[in-house]
Amino acid sequence: MTAKLILGTEIREQILAEVADEVKQIKANHGVVPGLVTILVGENPASISYVTLKIETAHRLGFKEVQDSQKVDITEAQLLGLIDKYNKDDSIHGILVQLPLPKHIDEKKVLNAIDPDKDVDGFHPVNVGRLMIGGSEVKFPPCTPAGIQEMIVRSGVETKGAEVVVVGRSNIVGKPIANMMLQKGKGANSTVTIVHTATKNLDFHCKRADILIVAAGVPGLVKPEWIKPGACVIDVGVNRVGEKVSEKTGKKIAILRGDVDFDAAKEIAGSITPVPGGVGPMTITMLMKNTLNSLKFKLGI
Repeated sequence: MTAKLILGTEIREQILAEVADEVKQIKANHGVVPGLVTILVGENPASISYVTLKIETAHRLGFKEVQDSQKVDITEAQLLGLIDKYNKDDSIHGILVQLPLPKHIDEKKVLNAIDPDKDVDGFHPVNVGRLMIGGSEVKFPPCTPAGIQEMIVRSGVETKGAEVVVVGRSNIVGKPIANMMLQKGKGANSTVTIVHTATKNLDFHCKRADILIVAAGVPGLVKPEWIKPGACVIDVGVNRVGEKVSEKTGKKIAILRGDVDFDAAKEIAGSITPVPGGVGPMTITMLMKNTLNSLKFKLGI
């Protein structure tokens, strides 16, 4: 039996509709809307494309959106001063600095300069600590892990008592989603194992998983025989493995492959995310939800 597809493209639309409705209500009741600033340094094509999508999404939801583009030779001190300006701006509730930054700028110093209560990416050490504590302490879960959790919950997968195996230990996906899945509460209460490049018998651990979250960045790493029949498989990998010509535009586009052998895995898993169209669309979606929540925290609602 072919697995149920968990489509980030569909779940994204559900969440964005909910956010848009809340924005309208808050504007009507309080006269304010969420404010998001995106700081882009330089002209990296991938960064420009990603930032453009964030801007379009924010405008669609009725946010105040500030796009602050800076030249590649901006000094570290100037960038830190810019962040300080937005930290003090009451109309801005979310600050996002698009990475990567030029080599002459210390990314860690820049990210740590953002007010933790406006850090809607959830990367500041204060927000990492809040996530570790869990419960009401959590303000801004990192966007990709938050999207993964929403996909699991909204697709009807039971998490309470489930064996969750996370393949990958990055600070952006692996560690935070593992922490989120073991917390008390909805979409969690799971028993979590993290595996990585130094793990022995990787296949053994994967086979135990009721929910298998793969974020290793290795195309086709997880083989179909590693998957427990009926498991929920979340493939976070987006790996460029070649190019092809688009039938619509006639231009070359990247061929993307996940960390899971999708075609074979879908015949074993109970539910699975495709690549593309799975986890990817959820990241910007959760960024918008975090920005809305930042305003709600400020208003005490």
